[in-house]
Amino acid sequence: MKHPTTPPATPPQWAVRFFHWFCNDHLSDAVMGDLNELHQRNIIKRGKRKADFIFVINVLLFLQPFAIRQESTSSQNQLAMLQNYLKMAWRTMGRHKTYTAIKIGGFALGIATCMVIYLFIRHEMSYDQQYKNGANIYRVYNDYQGPDGGKWTAFPASMGPILKTEFPEIEKSARMIPFVWFNAGSNLIRSEDQVESTYEEGFAYADQELLEVLEIPIVYGNPLKILTDPNTIVLSRRKAEKYFPGQDPTGKTIVLNDDPKKTFTVGGVMENFPPNHHLSFDFFITLKGVEFWPGEQASWCCWNYNVYLQLRPDADPAALEKKMLSVNTTHNVGYLKETGNKSAADEEKYHKFILQPVSDIYLKSEGISDAIPHGDLRYIWLFGSVAVFILLLACINFVNLSTAKSANRAKEVGLRKVVGSFRFDLVRQFLMESLLYSFLSFSIAIFIVIIALPYFNSLAGKSLIVPWNEIWLWPALLASAVLIGVVAGMYPSFYLSAFKPIDVLKGKVSKGSKSSSLRGAMVIFQFTTSIVLIIGTFVIYRQMNFILNTKIGFDKEHVLMIQGANTLDEKQTTFKNELLKLASVKSVTAGDYLPVSGTHRDQNGFWKDGKSKEEKVVGAQLWHVDEDYISTMGMKLLEGRNFNPEIASDSQVVIVNQAMVKAMGLKNPLEEKIMNWETFSVIGVVEDFHFESMKEKITPLCFAYGKRGSIISVKIQSRQMTDAVESITKVWNKFMPHQPIRYTYLDESYARMYDDVQRTGKILTSFAVLAVIIACLGLFALSAFMVEQRNKEMSIRLVLGASVNSIFRLLTQNFIMMVFISFVIAIPLGIYLMEKWLNDFQYKIPLTWDVFAMAGAISLLIAVLTVSYQSLRAARANPASRLRSE
Repeated sequence: MKHPTTPPATPPQWAVRFFHWFCNDHLSDAVMGDLNELHQRNIIKRGKRKADFIFVINVLLFLQPFAIRQESTSSQNQLAMLQNYLKMAWRTMGRHKTYTAIKIGGFALGIATCMVIYLFIRHEMSYDQQYKNGANIYRVYNDYQGPDGGKWTAFPASMGPILKTEFPEIEKSARMIPFVWFNAGSNLIRSEDQVESTYEEGFAYADQELLEVLEIPIVYGNPLKILTDPNTIVLSRRKAEKYFPGQDPTGKTIVLNDDPKKTFTVGGVMENFPPNHHLSFDFFITLKGVEFWPGEQASWCCWNYNVYLQLRPDADPAALEKKMLSVNTTHNVGYLKETGNKSAADEEKYHKFILQPVSDIYLKSEGISDAIPHGDLRYIWLFGSVAVFILLLACINFVNLSTAKSANRAKEVGLRKVVGSFRFDLVRQFLMESLLYSFLSFSIAIFIVIIALPYFNSLAGKSLIVPWNEIWLWPALLASAVLIGVVAGMYPSFYLSAFKPIDVLKGKVSKGSKSSSLRGAMVIFQFTTSIVLIIGTFVIYRQMNFILNTKIGFDKEHVLMIQGANTLDEKQTTFKNELLKLASVKSVTAGDYLPVSGTHRDQNGFWKDGKSKEEKVVGAQLWHVDEDYISTMGMKLLEGRNFNPEIASDSQVVIVNQAMVKAMGLKNPLEEKIMNWETFSVIGVVEDFHFESMKEKITPLCFAYGKRGSIISVKIQSRQMTDAVESITKVWNKFMPHQPIRYTYLDESYARMYDDVQRTGKILTSFAVLAVIIACLGLFALSAFMVEQRNKEMSIRLVLGASVNSIFRLLTQNFIMMVFISFVIAIPLGIYLMEKWLNDFQYKIPLTWDVFAMAGAISLLIAVLTVSYQSLRAARANPASRLRSE
């Protein structure tokens, strides 16, 4: 009976690999044979462990100058070798023009996409990084963790001074109101000696200390006293140049809204805010000497001020946050207890004050309610991931096409090895080819970026530029080109250089190159990425269509909003009556409170009448509107009546929405009274309508009677829009000859509330198209290669009677299967990502099967169309002509 022989024990493989790495090729095999024999004898005599140790020692002892692999040290030889590599790479590219174009084109698209997204991410990450003392600058925000909790940045007027007085860790405190009460951050402005006013945005109230804490550079005026006097205003450099060209406007007078009572002295000029600052105001009005109502500066009743702090260098922000709880207990809770408010206990338990680093405000303020625009850290991750995936798709094309063409390069590799080339030299040659592809792709990508950047800026709402003058740019591009070239070329280089001449002569390489599981996996990865992006595009556009077309509780169509109407003053009622005389006008309302962003909001606390000391407060919006507001906005009055200007008591009544009825528990709302600082009778209930983004739920709201505002909204007959605008403009010019009319449309303002969603959809669509193009480029080249490899087989099949359809199916079925597998993988990924995105919306579409079916069908159709050309060409070719050449 024969016993199985035990295979000889092998020495440590890492030592073997190390030996082959450093040893000259002409010594390597012979010496390693001797070392292996010695190792086997030592195993018998001393055992495996000692034999391995001796083997390692012998390898290290052989590390001597005569045995080390000698590379040519001649710079002339190195240069000649480099020139030869480049010449060979260039010839190879010229022989395979289609593959070369696809490799370079796909690479360039992927690199250009990465460049553009890098510029976007770099800009977003650069916000508020310019401060010298940035590590000590913070914004304070409220964090209420109880029922119906939230985060917001508004505080009472006394919050800033109290913090500065009570905590020595605080070096400076500053307050800001990021809007102007009488026109929500926008005004008509003129210098005192001008007649015609100009509309401007970007107004805010601020303390002098705000300019110091935020290190805002001052162009004209005393930096320490620029806002210290009452009734002073600071202009940005661009606005100072606009209204006082070539002058120092310090001491000049500015008139707001054509109101002689609202004149301000220019205290100085500040530098324009950079585009990467979380603030972007052009006008700061001083808070010195300002009191919006008697006792406002000391009261804790109303919260309207943002507070910024500069801490001392040795201060501990976390410890200070804990100490600030005493401010809540002493002042906020103390005020609530004093007024008998039932929410005092919850405020003491759940309300905290949080310090937010200024560098976090732009990107890390999710869930914090304030009045300034923000970026979204999730979009940075999203776009960064997309950039990486698209670059991977381009690299996959390069690897796929390089390995697919392995049969064509096998003979070259075998011949070069036969005549004495070492594998290391072949690796260098193939890496040189990869680097050449990378450099050419980077060159083309730069031109693509220059062309595409304006388009991306319009999509993203940015003003990105390529920083040509910055010293880091060109070294970074060079390093990136080398890195991507090496990474993309590493696997093909080692794969191609590993061919053995005997395998090439036996045809094993040719057989193995027809189908590769690695290439299939890469194609699946490409199409999975593409399908996920297509799914995302469909879902975002459906959600946007849902937002713009769903029932929102008011009619936003054909409503013209005339801005700056507060300058009409006492003539506003007469102007409104003149508009109502126009045949194209259905109704007119005057008021600042509209169901679109950028208009007034006024959050208040309400109780049932007489219950302020027994029940918890209900937060609700209080909007002042006239008797024509509900009809002009197309809202539905569910019960009760509208305001009536002929009833004097209507100054003490409100109309509430359904959310208000539910929140306050009004069982018979028309018989109830509610109270704020005064008592109101409820005379009507209006159907809930969306007055904020659909990312938020509809909250309690009530209308009180008011007849004035800075916006006059005009409901126009749908078929007479153009004529109506001309007629309205003529009426306006009669009343305000020195003030050009400004108007917007309510539906456009509503759509602008979702600009970020629309931008995301457009950008994602662009990325999806790019991903599909890159994937299809690779698929086209692979299908061409497969047809080339199976020419003889297809010819024989045709001679034996195979139909064109059967040949077509044979050549396309593998690719169709890959797309199907990609679709199966993409479905759960798409569901997970889209559900996560839709969770931002309180009102959203359901994820239905047809979205995924359409994404899969589109991908399959694109794939079939991509491979059809080559497949049909092969199926219809004359087999005799091809077999004759065999």
